[in-house]
Amino acid sequence: MGRTYDLIAFDWDGTLYDSTAMIARCIQLAVADVGGTVPTQAQASYVIGMGLMQALAHAAPDVPPDLYPRLGERYRHHYMAHQNDLSLFEGVLPMLQALKARHHWLAVATGKSRRGLDEVLRTVELHGVFDGSRTADETAGKPSPVMLNELMREFGVEPERTLMIGDTTHDLQMAVNAGCASVGVSYGAHEPDAFHALGPRFVAHSVAELHGWLSEHA
Repeated sequence: MGRTYDLIAFDWDGTLYDSTAMIARCIQLAVADVGGTVPTQAQASYVIGMGLMQALAHAAPDVPPDLYPRLGERYRHHYMAHQNDLSLFEGVLPMLQALKARHHWLAVATGKSRRGLDEVLRTVELHGVFDGSRTADETAGKPSPVMLNELMREFGVEPERTLMIGDTTHDLQMAVNAGCASVGVSYGAHEPDAFHALGPRFVAHSVAELHGWLSEHA
């Protein structure tokens, strides 16, 4: 079967990694630690996918910029305390292995830091799965298209042969801005009702649904 897409880029948190609820809670705790107005669960979840400081500033608009370093430090403190509680969503590894067997280039485009992504990618189960990655602290954060543009240049793939998969409007808007197709997943940070205006090819409600769609259409 021929491929529709040569490069498939995945968001990380909330798309492949079951971390959305914990990240939102860490944002709330960090804001409380510096005396800001604690965002709601929905407000904290909305900023997931952005670069860290962009996300924290958006979630805590009453926190003055001179406290941003402290805010970031408190977020990292809470995240590090719970990062070992996190795991890939069930079914992610078989899906990725099936895509590798079809010789797709696989990449990660994430709002995580390079250090944070590298820590999870060093696990044995993920060794050699991804061919490339971009993080928000080494290039422009979402929804800027820079991450995808850089990955496409790295692999020599045109936008029409590139697919972005993510759980937020930031991911899907990045794909629009880069001229790429997208697929949304509804089990992460954002409500899928907001996806449709951004024209995803499909919205998957589980990893199994995502795997099935990719098997037939990617």
